[in-house]
Amino acid sequence: MTREIIKTNSAPQAIGTYSQAVKTGTTVYLSGQIPLHPETMELVDGDMTEQIRRVFDNLAAVAQAAGGSLDDVVKLNVYLTDLGNFALVNEIMETCFQPPYPARAAVGVAALPRGALVEMDAVMELEN
Repeated sequence: MTREIIKTNSAPQAIGTYSQAVKTGTTVYLSGQIPLHPETMELVDGDMTEQIRRVFDNLAAVAQAAGGSLDDVVKLNVYLTDLGNFALVNEIMETCFQPPYPARAAVGVAALPRGALVEMDAVMELEN
């Protein structure tokens, strides 16, 4: 099976040895996104709401570059430095996804790159 590397300037560039996403067949694996502005590669200013929204915007940009959208996400992983923010993730997620919602895991972590408070990665399934 062939692999296609997905890259877009509408999302933050990889800050390590990984691709923004990799497509194999109709499945796209989206790498973790933290709340970086694509243009500046700096964390967003603002509260947790702004950080979560920026992460969803970054994931949406990569999904679009792969030929899909957040509606095509079948699995979402959420990493939070404070699980007390999980309800806020749910609230914002309802504005970014339509039912049926993707499968999801939420994990509490000690720290994230660049001091981010949230990171998310996803698996997307495209139609043939």
